[in-house]
Amino acid sequence: MPKTVIVNSTPLIALAGIGELEILRSVYGQINIPKAVYNEVTVKSGKVSDAVRAADWINIVEIKDVDSKKMYKAKLHAGEVEVMILAQEMDADLVIIDDNAAKKTASYLGLTVVGTMAVLLKAKELKIICDVSSYIDKLLADGFYVSPKVISIVKDLAGE
Repeated sequence: MPKTVIVNSTPLIALAGIGELEILRSVYGQINIPKAVYNEVTVKSGKVSDAVRAADWINIVEIKDVDSKKMYKAKLHAGEVEVMILAQEMDADLVIIDDNAAKKTASYLGLTVVGTMAVLLKAKELKIICDVSSYIDKLLADGFYVSPKVISIVKDLAGE
């Protein structure tokens, strides 16, 4: 299990939206989110905000190097920028982020990056969930976008 895991808003929103935020805790234990991500996911009251606020296993961390935010502003949102900075500041073992531009940036920075689909695969591997297909179906029904190609790859990797 990675020691230091930084999570962006989309995986939190996606999993909390289907009532499965606990998958992150089950797979990774404590996770870290930058303050900007916390603000993004709790700005509106509702199921996602309530789930994130109630999760005492989510550490909200302020980035130290605020000046670094200027370097990333062109392509990324505030939460994604803070995820990159926090991951570097904490020497993160893993970053969970879904946006392709943010994934590319994180990879360029030498960070180990996965998305929500990889979290589901890991949860199945650890026998936390029985299948990934039903979770993908729930995510899609809740408005989460995953390309048909990625869905096919994930299901193949899961043996489904």
